[in-house]
Formats: sequence, C-alpha cells, structure tokens
Amino acid sequence: MATQYSVSAQNLVKRYQQEEKGKPPVLALDNLSFAIEKGEIFGFLGPDGAGKTSLFRILTTLLLPDEGTAQVEGLDIVNDFAKIRESIGYMPGKFALYQDLTVGENLNLFASIFKTSVEKNYDLIKDIYEQIAPFKKRRAGKLSGGMKQKLGLSCALIHRPKLLVLDEPTTGVDAVSRKEFWEMLKKLRESGLTILVSTPYMDEAAQCDRVALMQEGKILSMDTPDGVVQQFSKPIWAIKTANMFEALKDLRSYPFTHSCFAFGESHHLVLKNEKTDAKAIHAYLLSKEHEGLSVERIKPGIEDTFMDLMLHES
Repeated sequence: MATQYSVSAQNLVKRYQQEEKGKPPVLALDNLSFAIEKGEIFGFLGPDGAGKTSLFRILTTLLLPDEGTAQVEGLDIVNDFAKIRESIGYMPGKFALYQDLTVGENLNLFASIFKTSVEKNYDLIKDIYEQIAPFKKRRAGKLSGGMKQKLGLSCALIHRPKLLVLDEPTTGVDAVSRKEFWEMLKKLRESGLTILVSTPYMDEAAQCDRVALMQEGKILSMDTPDGVVQQFSKPIWAIKTANMFEALKDLRSYPFTHSCFAFGESHHLVLKNEKTDAKAIHAYLLSKEHEGLSVERIKPGIEDTFMDLMLHES
C-alpha cells in the first residue's frame, strides 16, 4: 500500500538537560505535528535555536524524541531506523565529509557505504557533479564553500534516496552559490524526490512549495509561502529618515504603532489600523525633527509575517 506522506510527525517533544545543576531542561521541540507530501520541497524557517536541527536529527534517526513519534516513507523512526537510513540522503549544516580525501574519493566512499557505485546513479548527480568534476583530485578541505556544498549534495544523493534532508545548506555560502543551489533542488524535485530543507534565510521561503515558520520549538504557521503572507492583515509602511537609529525609537513610541523593526535600509512600521495614513506618519516624524523622510505603503513579506507571529506568541 502506497504511503500518503513522505514524512509525518505527531506531538514530537525534545528536551536537553542543562549542564548547570538545578536548571530546568531546555525545550527544543514543543509538541510538533506536521505532514509532508511526496515530491514537494518543504522548508522549515526560523532563527538559530528554533529547533530545526533537533527536528532533522530526529527524522534522520540520529536522535530519539522524548515524546511523540514520526514516520519517514511509512517507516517508524525508532523501530525502522536502519531502513530509514537507507532511504534518505542527509546533508548536515556543518561540512561533514572527509577533508583529507579528494572529491572523487569522498564520492566513491559514500557510494560503497550504500553498496552502489557512482556510475550506477550518475544520472541523478550529473548536473551537480559536472561543476566539481574539474576538481575531483582536489582534497575536500581545499574546496570553496560553494564547491563543498555541491560535493556534499552529490554524496547525499549517490544512493538514490527517496527523501533528501538538508540542514541549513546555504549558510555561509555566497549569493551566487545560493541561487545555483536552489536551482539544483528544483531540478531534483522534478525527478520525484521529496526535499526537506531548513534555513534561517526568509528570502529562501519563496523557493519552497510549503513552509513552516518555527520559533522556540513551535510551528507558528505552516502553509504555502503566499498563504503565510496572506495571514498578515495589518497596514505596513517602509520608513527612511536621515537618522535611522533615532527614527526606530520614535516610531516605536508612536501611539498608532503595532510594531516596528529594522529591515535593511528601511524600518518596517506596522500600524494598528487602516485610518493612519502617510501624512500622519510624516507629520509625526517631522514633529520629532527628522529630515530626509520617505514614507511608503508596502506589501508584507514572509519575514514581516514571521515577526508579527513572534509578537503574537510572546
């Protein structure tokens, strides 16, 4: 009987005991439940400490949950851990290949571990491996960040897994390599592969079919990227002034402010209602002696939604 979901979890809980005596355990995962369909790119988004890595270690059978259960390709993460390891490709956040082995040696080693060969599954990694093939005799530790990323992905795919799990694969990688990496993932999805990816970069959410926004071990929202953004219903403005530091303090003191956060070159001001307009904001900032003002109504992004959900939870 075909499995409906590639991954599903029910009420996962994970706690870590702190080293200091008498301190309560840290709750890394707080009653997580979700289901991921076959053949989709599913992203877990959130800052460091949100619980993404703990979750991925549980799903890849490297860590046991304290409570709850999960299934990967219809297999139980505790009772069927050996079979699960054969059916997944895992790329941890830190480069985990053998630094002293060459590109070719790493790839052959991982193929042999899964009792296969590079030649047998070359069609799956061809587009990726061709980019690192000129460096196949170079030691892995001497590769650039982008090349290490491609080698890690090749090794994770060499046994033709059903599920690919990527824990913050683009952290510390340049913008061009990040773009190339996501293009590779979309091509892999076309082959029917399910891809689970965690990232602290909110701009990568748009590359996923669905996302879960995580904070302090909880899922704040789970939907398509557009669906998540549509949850944001308050008016939002992008504000620029000559003195951005003072402007942030003043905007947070504005009586009609719901929230205000720095976003790149502007502050995103979220208002409590629709009645406050650009003229009112402009007049308020002028009263605080701000110069070089720019006040523009904008559409919210996924990061705006995330920040708003965080405020709602706190």
